[in-house]
Amino acid sequence: MNRRPDRTGYSLAGPKLLLSVLAGKIGALLLGPDAEVTGIAPVEEAAPGQVTFLSNPKYARQARETKATAIIAKEAIPGAGCAFLLTPDPYFAFACAVELFHPKVRHAPGVSMQASVHPTAVLGKDVHVGPFASVEEGAIIGDRVTLYPGVCVGKGAVVGEESILYPRVTLYEGVRVGKRAILHAGCVIGSDGFGFAPTPQGYRKIPQVGTVEIGDDVEIGANTTIDRAALGVTRIGPGTKLDNLIQVAHNVEIGRDTVIAAQVGIAGSARIGNRVMIGGQSGLAGHLTVGDGVILGAKTGVAASLSADENRAWSGVPAMPHKTWLKMVTLLPRLPELFRRMKRLESGKPAEGEE
Repeated sequence: MNRRPDRTGYSLAGPKLLLSVLAGKIGALLLGPDAEVTGIAPVEEAAPGQVTFLSNPKYARQARETKATAIIAKEAIPGAGCAFLLTPDPYFAFACAVELFHPKVRHAPGVSMQASVHPTAVLGKDVHVGPFASVEEGAIIGDRVTLYPGVCVGKGAVVGEESILYPRVTLYEGVRVGKRAILHAGCVIGSDGFGFAPTPQGYRKIPQVGTVEIGDDVEIGANTTIDRAALGVTRIGPGTKLDNLIQVAHNVEIGRDTVIAAQVGIAGSARIGNRVMIGGQSGLAGHLTVGDGVILGAKTGVAASLSADENRAWSGVPAMPHKTWLKMVTLLPRLPELFRRMKRLESGKPAEGEE
């Protein structure tokens, strides 16, 4: 069995499992014959000996046509010629199954001869530091941390235990990253906030002397940037997940277990609550508050504070209740026709079709 890790830190091949054993490990009920399975694949691509999953009933046709040995699903699909692993939450069970077939494999502890570690830096137990990584003066690296090639941990920065920093992650001076954090390739934590004072001679840079704190169990996508505070702290709460290519400006505070999709921009000093969901390409103005539990649809433009007490789901530009936005976009294609009818009525002519 090949246990060599790939670039994701997961093994390329996992164990062979009986469906009955797999069912017990993911909290599912086996419906159908027991059989040995060796992996998991998408429903359209799964082959005999593999498991797939179905979380949306609209894909029932693909389930009937799949060659998989078993399907993880909420209920059995009539006409499907395979076993079922039934569970109330197929998506969660799917995640558990993937971890079983592709368990995490840590890199061997040690510091590459091509890495640079300052004599005053502190490395915990079983740390892996890859080639061309740099750990600067006074930095603290917790136990079982993995630093991939090209990572830069700045002066006095702290990385909590069991965190993983993928290639070319940059932590500026003084940044603090919690335990079990995952920072994907190219993300930059602690660069200067965008602060300039206008003068007759041009723009005077405002020194950005705060820091960034990343909580435990946070995941940050590739090429996401989180600016240091002008004063104080830019803070990302525990359990929050940020997608790729997100910009978080200076002094922003994001709560616990919030999820933010790609290409979102959050302006300075905004406050985002706990368990907020923000769709891709949304933009949030500075110095506003998005309350706990708010959901923002893709490309929502937020110019004022929002609360789930007033309305939970928001969409559009400017942000409006999602149901209002749905009505608006339904009417938009009819605006030219409605405008023509209004002009005819204003001119005293009968509406079209009423002559």
